[in-house]
Amino acid sequence: MKNKIEASIKEDIQVKEELLKNQASNIYKLARMMLETVKKGNKILIFGNGGSAADSLHIAAELVGRFKKERRSLPAIALSSNVAILTALANDYSFERIFERQVEALGEKGDMALGISTSGKSENVFRGILKASKIKMKTAVLTGKYKGRLSRIADLSVCVPSDNTPRVQESHITIGHIVCELIENGL
Repeated sequence: MKNKIEASIKEDIQVKEELLKNQASNIYKLARMMLETVKKGNKILIFGNGGSAADSLHIAAELVGRFKKERRSLPAIALSSNVAILTALANDYSFERIFERQVEALGEKGDMALGISTSGKSENVFRGILKASKIKMKTAVLTGKYKGRLSRIADLSVCVPSDNTPRVQESHITIGHIVCELIENGL
């Protein structure tokens, strides 16, 4: 058991070292993009599935509430949070359209969409980012090692250098925390 624990922690450290080496500038760009969005009075829509849905809720909570500093509340909405909307859209349209429809309803030019997909292949995240682009929203994605078409359509892509879902998710929440701290410092 001790060996498994050590292996998991060492793998996480290795992924984070690669993330630091290869994605630090993109993490900074993400923070700047988000900060510019809220400074202009626009909002950030955040979405993903499963653990990425939980990450979208977590990041939105840090922005609407606070991360480390007392400051004004920032406009962020996790599109993964409303069970009635999610199930209605999945039932009436399809699961692939649950974020696209919400972006269409809530997004405006100048807002920002942040899609989170560990695999980088989530169709509903892809469609949400695509809809945001058509509305002239800024778009960014957090993914794993697989870049795929989701990364190609976003204005900015932060790719965690791993295809191991737990390590990618651990890095995504680390990125979320870093970005929230940079935004607070930038206000």
